[in-house]
Amino acid sequence: MKWVWRILLLLVVLLVAAFFIFRTPDTDPAEMRAKYGGAPSQFVEIGDGVTVHLRDEGPKDAPAIILLHGSNADLHTWQPWVDALKGRYRVIRFDQIGHGLTGPDPDSDYSIPNFVSDIDEVADRLGLDRFVIGGNSMGGGHAVAYALAHPDRVEGLILVDAAGAPIRKEGRGNIGFTIARTPVVNRIMNHITPRGMIEQSLRETVSNQAIVTDAMVDRYWELLRYPGNRDATRIRFSGEWTSFSQDEVATIDAPALVIWGEEDGLIPVEAGLWYDRYLPGSTLVVYEGIGHLPQEEEAQRSADYVAQWLSRQVFAAPASPSPAQ
Repeated sequence: MKWVWRILLLLVVLLVAAFFIFRTPDTDPAEMRAKYGGAPSQFVEIGDGVTVHLRDEGPKDAPAIILLHGSNADLHTWQPWVDALKGRYRVIRFDQIGHGLTGPDPDSDYSIPNFVSDIDEVADRLGLDRFVIGGNSMGGGHAVAYALAHPDRVEGLILVDAAGAPIRKEGRGNIGFTIARTPVVNRIMNHITPRGMIEQSLRETVSNQAIVTDAMVDRYWELLRYPGNRDATRIRFSGEWTSFSQDEVATIDAPALVIWGEEDGLIPVEAGLWYDRYLPGSTLVVYEGIGHLPQEEEAQRSADYVAQWLSRQVFAAPASPSPAQ
């Protein structure tokens, strides 16, 4: 029997050694702020112990747009759109709770109502009355939820491969999200998160592989390891997402722009078709050869289209009265 105990002891030693060899510790918050939180970043307290990392660019008296990133992304995903729009619009983006430099919610509350409440508090702190709200993936679902909860504040809605449509067809997903929703394994990933897994997840998410640079992979990997963000991911993926109904979506009377990547393997284009069908004021744009992140994969073309849509559908100047005859 002694040899059995020796083998068991050896296995335990090997497992402990492997844990410390492959362990990827949390990143240092000060280092992350220095690397990803420089100007024009702000850190704004919104209540309940949450300090939001945000960027507010463009003329302060211009029409405002709030952009919400997707799951496990951060405000940097909108950089191409911000560069294209900030000359004419006030463009605001922020790291949602459990993401980026905002970090975890103090109460571990990752419910849709709490995300919606944070959006409202950010708008209040920045002195916004009405604004366009847009989002990609998870952020798109939050934008829809916000439009339903606060229709009086929403001038327009932009959905980019948005979550929340009750479609039956499922996308192929990516390895990171698969692990995040797998019990036990997702707890291990709180301590062991290989950089290679992050790169593979990104490559499985997009079709335009050219955007997956070393800098992009590093940012996703490092900010996922910002203290508390990995456990926030586990909690979010352990819950259930409630889809919107067609009756709910049909009540949104603000003009809506629905943008989708035809090759999206996370949220298939059928979801975009659903939104376009039931949003009363919808315009649909589908990009061939593009995956889950059109705002980065087809950056210039999508930003140009957004600018045109805003000027024609949302902030169009009223027609001049005809001269008296």
